[in-house]
Amino acid sequence: MMVSLALLLLGALAAVVAPRLVSHGDWAEREPVVALWVWQCVVAAVLLSFGLSMTLSAAAAWQLVRGHVFAPAPHGVVEAYALGASGPWSAALAVLLACGGLWTAAMLTHEVLRTHARRRRRRRELLVRSPLLPGEVPGDEPLVVLEGERPDAWWLPGAAPQLVITTAALRRLKGSQLDAVLAHEQGHARARHDWLLHCSAALANGFPQIPVFAAFRDEMHRLVELAADDVASRRFGRLTIALALVELNEESGVFGPCPTPGAQLPQRVNRLLSPVPRFTAGRRLQLTAAAALVPVVPLLVAFVPGLRALG
Repeated sequence: MMVSLALLLLGALAAVVAPRLVSHGDWAEREPVVALWVWQCVVAAVLLSFGLSMTLSAAAAWQLVRGHVFAPAPHGVVEAYALGASGPWSAALAVLLACGGLWTAAMLTHEVLRTHARRRRRRRELLVRSPLLPGEVPGDEPLVVLEGERPDAWWLPGAAPQLVITTAALRRLKGSQLDAVLAHEQGHARARHDWLLHCSAALANGFPQIPVFAAFRDEMHRLVELAADDVASRRFGRLTIALALVELNEESGVFGPCPTPGAQLPQRVNRLLSPVPRFTAGRRLQLTAAAALVPVVPLLVAFVPGLRALG
């Protein structure tokens, strides 16, 4: 039963320590795509630790669960986990972790339903502001232009994704800046950044006191924008996308002495105008491989007693 406790402590330790370790230094700004992968692996390791702890605790508490979990295992493997020596707290721990899993699923479902409702509402508003012409199919055009005095552009995801841009933005964007904005939003769509934002928001809203989930949500919002900036800058240059960001947001106050909540924009522009060298391909591969091994740690902790019993 010590394995279940070890997995629980491992998950709790990772949930507290991982945000500081992953956020240390400026490497994430240099390689936002790799940083996105690292964060996903860390969160997966935390969830896997809690899930395995729940499974072993349930196996220790109830014979029925034990029979399903260890059905194909030899008798010596079952004895190696010392499941019969557990006290009544194993059932309480299993129920507590199972409730956490159900709550996570409920929050994710709520986030997805809320996002779909918000998306449908925005599409209805879009049809009101930009009515269809006779014979035109909704979502048939990838670019929609709206009358508006405020320069703005956003990507509307869905089965037929669309880039929505206001006439004020068209007047301000010059040359290839509009193409750079389109490439930025397409970068979000191709990488399915919306799903990362949904999952991180569901975990942070469901468990606001767990540091790794709150940091995961905040970093996802920042890193997906940096990754999309890099997609656009590789096609049209850093100066072009930086000027496009300034043109779209200059009147919103984010570049003033008292920045609004969109204050990440000045940092994004500075990053584009003062780039730091990227990691080499070998270094990126090393980080990617190392991150992929993080979820393996709780698996090793869970399977070590059984592997020792077998060999």
